Amino acid sequence: MAKLVQDFLATKCSEFTDKDKWPPNSPDLNPLDYHVWGAMLEHYKTFHPKPKNIEELKHVLQIIWDQLPQVPINKAIVSFTTRIRACLKAGGGHFEHALR
Repeated sequence: MAKLVQDFLATKCSEFTDKDKWPPNSPDLNPLDYHVWGAMLEHYKTFHPKPKNIEELKHVLQIIWDQLPQVPINKAIVSFTTRIRACLKAGGGHFEHALR
């Protein structure tokens, strides 16, 4: 995922941060971590019957993924640029509250 994000930023953002300076473990810089997984978890909690093995889990997650509404995902992606700028402004440090 990080490679995909880095490639996107390299082509779409003039202030792209080089991969060697990319924060290695920052969920605030990954739209999947700060939005999509949470949305998927909420859908999973209501899914019945629960999967009994890995294959069933993969199938359930694919169903949930396919049913996620696109608008909130698009909003998460748009806010990604704001998060990158906040991270740069914070010198790579904590910036969550700077987004509010």
